[in-house]
Amino acid sequence: MMLLKYDEVTRLGDWFAVKLAEMVASTGEDWRVDAIVPVPLHVERLRERGYNQAELIARPLARRLHTKFDPRLLVRTKPRPPRLVLSRTEHWESVRGAYATRSGAQVDKLRILLVDDVMTTGATLDACARALKKAGAASVLGLTVGRVRSGTPALAARSSKRPRGSKKPEVRGAHPI
Repeated sequence: MMLLKYDEVTRLGDWFAVKLAEMVASTGEDWRVDAIVPVPLHVERLRERGYNQAELIARPLARRLHTKFDPRLLVRTKPRPPRLVLSRTEHWESVRGAYATRSGAQVDKLRILLVDDVMTTGATLDACARALKKAGAASVLGLTVGRVRSGTPALAARSSKRPRGSKKPEVRGAHPI
């Protein structure tokens, strides 16, 4: 995941989308949604990075699931704090009110699949889902490629190499929000 997020190995977005589509197909659950929406980056972070890793996963996933891709429904209104590592409480506080639907966006009664790269505490997905539901979304599902396990020490600095002893990224299931 770090290669996609920090080192611009953007073709990994397609690979993750394939794995997520396979997982969706194998669940036997109803995944019918009206739109797939990536978790947005703040405009400053997007300018700094040059791309949104969640969008690189969500766009090909929408194609594979034959669903509308709509990256313009949601916007991040507050930048992320400059510190890389936040406590659980700080993370929840940093995303409170940080997302909103874009002015003029038609969200009313839509079933939305929200896509992000990694779920750490669930705060980001929760904040995005709250913004979409407040705007009238009928339902919001969350889907991430990875999930940080509770008790996993956070990395103090990013690295293009996988931390020693870590496993290959694995695909995790979706959770209704």
